[in-house]
Amino acid sequence: MARQPARCVHRTQKKEKSEYARYSNPPHPINLSIFGNFFCFLHSCGFSRTPDPLGEISRPHRGTGCCCRSRNSKLVGLSSMEEESSSRGCYGGKAWRPVKTWASATVFVLFTVVLLSGVFISWIDIPTFTFPGASIFKTTANESSAQPSLKKTESPKTEFPPESPRTEFPPEPAKKEFPINCPNATTKQTCPLDYPLKHETKNIDAEVCPEYFRWIHEDLRPWKAAGITREMLEGIKSTAHFRIVVHKGKVYLDKFRPAYQTREEFTFWGIAQLARLYPGKLPDLELMFQCEDRPAIKKEDYKGSKGTKIPPLFHYCGHHMAFDIPFPDWSFWGWPEVNIKPWESTLSAIEEKAQMISWNDREPYAYWKGNPTTSRGRGELLKCNDSKEIDWKARVYNQDWGREMAEGFKHSNLEDQCTHRYNIYIEGIAWSVSQKYVLACDAMTLRVKPDYYDIYSRGLIPMDHYWPIRPHKMCRDIKYAVEWGDEHPAQAQAIGENGRRYVAESAKMKYVYDYMFHLLSEYAKLLKFETKVPPGAVEMCSEAMACPFRGSIRKFMDDSLVMSPSDVPPCSLPPPYKPDELKALQERKEKVTRGVEMKEARYWRDFKRGTSSWWSRIFHH
Repeated sequence: MARQPARCVHRTQKKEKSEYARYSNPPHPINLSIFGNFFCFLHSCGFSRTPDPLGEISRPHRGTGCCCRSRNSKLVGLSSMEEESSSRGCYGGKAWRPVKTWASATVFVLFTVVLLSGVFISWIDIPTFTFPGASIFKTTANESSAQPSLKKTESPKTEFPPESPRTEFPPEPAKKEFPINCPNATTKQTCPLDYPLKHETKNIDAEVCPEYFRWIHEDLRPWKAAGITREMLEGIKSTAHFRIVVHKGKVYLDKFRPAYQTREEFTFWGIAQLARLYPGKLPDLELMFQCEDRPAIKKEDYKGSKGTKIPPLFHYCGHHMAFDIPFPDWSFWGWPEVNIKPWESTLSAIEEKAQMISWNDREPYAYWKGNPTTSRGRGELLKCNDSKEIDWKARVYNQDWGREMAEGFKHSNLEDQCTHRYNIYIEGIAWSVSQKYVLACDAMTLRVKPDYYDIYSRGLIPMDHYWPIRPHKMCRDIKYAVEWGDEHPAQAQAIGENGRRYVAESAKMKYVYDYMFHLLSEYAKLLKFETKVPPGAVEMCSEAMACPFRGSIRKFMDDSLVMSPSDVPPCSLPPPYKPDELKALQERKEKVTRGVEMKEARYWRDFKRGTSSWWSRIFHH
């Protein structure tokens, strides 16, 4: 048990509280017995009337004695016999005999030595020593000094120096960017010479590309065995809009005929950006490209002996009855005629606006807005609007693009259309670029079964990324999907979120460029002829394309410009599908779709029973 501070009690006088109670906690417990004996010695001889700073005291008269007793009733500095007699003397038995002179003198000398040692140690820079007990001496010196002394003892020597500059690594130099520099009106536009023709990527393992990249192998399978000859390529020249040539790292355009609006310009712009992203990595190749809506190379035209002469034609979409090779559509880099900005900025705006409206605050209907004249299916969709007989839970609107253009597209911003819990996707003349915008809204997408596919849509899974809708039963399917979603909001929101995440992550621009890179690289392996730049072909670069334009076309090109080569390599192309894998994938989609149709059939049977019963009650009443 720790020794408590000593207290002196006069044998004839009652204890009294010290007027200096603030000294009841000494600087360090190691000195308690020494200070206690010393002050008791002073009081016993009557030399001092100063209060004992270590505890309670009595004020003896000169010449009288006192005994020093600790708070645990043990006498300090006395033998057991002396303690017993002294105790009797202190509390009114026998008179107390003072401690021997030699013992008191020893205590006094020890105290003096400790005091002088403290003074000496206060002159020394204690933190520079590491011997045991240095911290104790420092504490005693500090607490025995006044506050101004503490400030004076702080010296530059005791401060830790700042971190050495040697431990600070210089920041990495800013990555050099290459913006478009257009010449003045009197200077001829040429492609810049300072953009790197090659660029080494970081030595890291490339990530695996998304699953839908595996369809690249399937799209090129018709030419896997025999390859592609120049005769095949030239035979499709009348159908294509232009020829693309990549030769020694440079890209050339051989234009045949104009395409609709700016499809051609932004398609080639995308290829030019691919060359800037991965300079020197594209192999030499030649390809033909068509910019219409529907595929052109029908399978029925290449049966029998003609099956070895299928012309390779790149296109925006594919069909199960066509050989066209799907390629990213122009809208990834912008569609200025309808004010659709490049995909990255459009996706960001849609996601930001969608987050502002919670699921519960959205309209509980299925929404669609577009041009209903482009296909029969869209015309039928208009019939699903609210009617007097039954509410099909759809809100369908006709988009008048002529009026929108005249009014500056005030009512057609894609980010302003994420106000409903359910969005409808339906094809137009063929596939529609709107699919990625519909999925990006994070509403549950009601996808009317399509006939065409683009580069990423074959990776969509029913009831995971979208709700399947049958074209010949659209209104019934839409009503059931909406009412199911309202009864199962968590599941409906999950489907919407999965669809949003799919296009935001698996169809981001990095993967769009990587898809183009792998498609062109695999295609180049099939060529059986030497690539050459045809007469009349023009080297095209970002400057040659963007500088002649003004307005929204130039703005969209500037917004989608690749500013510098990528330090990261393209993702790693996954292997082709095995036949059993393709079969299992197709069966999975069909099984899920059939399950939805069966549940809907039960729903409509129950609905009809309820309706018939209701009409029956009305009639009998």
